Amino acid sequence: MSSAPLTSHYFEDLTLGMRASIMKTVMADDVVGFATLSGDHNPVHLSDHFASKTRFGGRIAHGLYTASLISAVLGMRLPGPGAVYLSQTLNFRAPVRIGDVITVSAEVVELIAEGRRCKLACECVVDGKVVLDGEALVMVPARRFVPSARVAASVP
Repeated sequence: MSSAPLTSHYFEDLTLGMRASIMKTVMADDVVGFATLSGDHNPVHLSDHFASKTRFGGRIAHGLYTASLISAVLGMRLPGPGAVYLSQTLNFRAPVRIGDVITVSAEVVELIAEGRRCKLACECVVDGKVVLDGEALVMVPARRFVPSARVAASVP
C-alpha cells in the first residue's frame, strides 16, 4: 500500500469535497491470505487451471478483498483513526486481477451533524476503469478540548 502518512480528522474539520486515496498492488499472497481469513476458497481466486476456464480467463481477487481496501482509506486517511463504519454499499463493476494496481478513493459527499456522521463516495479504479464503487457512512469523533484549569493543575 502507498505509505502516505496517517491522517486524522475530527468531524468539525471535514468539508464537502475532501478526498483521500491509497494505491495497492494486488499480490497472489494477498488473495491466498484473504481466502484463508474469509474462508472463501472459490477456485476462481486460487486455481490457475480452474480460473483459466472461466469467463475471466484467469484468477481474480475476491470482490470483498477489493472492498476491504476502502476500510484502509476510511480508517487511516479520511476521516482516519477513530472513524467507525456504519454502512457500505458496493457495486462490483469489473474483475481485479493479481498484479493490478488499485487506486482506492473516498470523497466526503454529506455531513450529518446529528451523530457526527459522514457519507463518502468510494471508488476503486484499475488502469482508469472503475472496478468497484459505492457509498460509506461512518461516525466521526468530535474534537475534545481539555479544560484549561485541568491543564494548569497538572503542570508542576
